[in-house]
Amino acid sequence: MGLFSQVGVSAQAQTAGTEVRIAQAVSPDDVPPPRRRPQTRLRVTPYYSPDGVYPRYNPGPDAVRECNVAYVQEHRPSGTVITPHMSCYWRRG
Repeated sequence: MGLFSQVGVSAQAQTAGTEVRIAQAVSPDDVPPPRRRPQTRLRVTPYYSPDGVYPRYNPGPDAVRECNVAYVQEHRPSGTVITPHMSCYWRRG
């Protein structure tokens, strides 16, 4: 209780200053034109269905697609099976 009470503290009100402020009208010639922000552009990303081809750009007219094929063992609940695995990439022709 004693922490929140302060004995002997006097409060004084602040007096208003003797300044007089006058509102001045601004002529239309003095007002700067409002700033215009440039329009924001939306970034559009096309949706491609995954078909295993990477990268998704035109590699050029002389590009050649190189593919490596190998058989790989896959461990499945039914047992180990051998499946073909293919990886491809683009190179300059």
